[in-house]
Amino acid sequence: MASWTKRKVKGVLLDISGVLFESGAGVPIDGSVEAVQRLKAAGLAVRFCTNETTMTRGMLTEKLHVLGFSMSEQEIFPPIPAICKVLQKRNLRPHLLINPKVAPDFDGVDTSDPNCVILGDATTEFNYHNLNKAFQALVAMKEPVLFSLGMGRFYREQGELLLDVGPFTKALEFAADVKAEVVGKPSQTFFTSVLEDMNVDADNVVMVGDDIVSDVGGAQSCGMLGIQVRTGKFRPQDEEHPTVKPDAFADNLLAAVDLILEASK
Repeated sequence: MASWTKRKVKGVLLDISGVLFESGAGVPIDGSVEAVQRLKAAGLAVRFCTNETTMTRGMLTEKLHVLGFSMSEQEIFPPIPAICKVLQKRNLRPHLLINPKVAPDFDGVDTSDPNCVILGDATTEFNYHNLNKAFQALVAMKEPVLFSLGMGRFYREQGELLLDVGPFTKALEFAADVKAEVVGKPSQTFFTSVLEDMNVDADNVVMVGDDIVSDVGGAQSCGMLGIQVRTGKFRPQDEEHPTVKPDAFADNLLAAVDLILEASK
């Protein structure tokens, strides 16, 4: 906890699923609405960082508003807007393996004659046929490019652990002999883009998440502080993780905010 006394917190990054609400649940985690209100009332810069690729940013914003949270769509940072900028900058045309619900976020993107593959959390679309199509697209390219919208291993929904996009990305990496570029947590490029939007130095920012690797580890690798909450995908063995050591553990977001506000004084 010494790190908390040495840094003045000016900005906060919050994961969404597992921190604000449990995936698949229709109610916020106890105290999370109040926690966000307290952060904003304290004048801290707050951004919401998510690897959510099963709904559009607009759909996610609407869901959070229904749950009682107050934030603008521009304060929410999912991977799809970021990858669309990458496609435009690098003149890339993707083969998409994504959840059909987020297809509108790719409106206007040229998908003819693909020269890259993008994997999102396609859930039930992750079947042999679709994975094989993505593999075939990669091996047909002279210089294959594979993007993964996040690299999560699993997430929790309605009390069950479910495979995230990471394991399917690893399968394609192995089969096509290509290294995926991650757009989303724990990518340093992703975190840096959020910090630039906040206009706050990494030394003065703390990330709160339920994923010890993608959230906490990813943030710490960029110079931020990281708090692990005991909600969402948290498991007791996270407290003895061999490589990632959070700056603090908190039972939930509300308890994490108590630590943050003390560090922001």
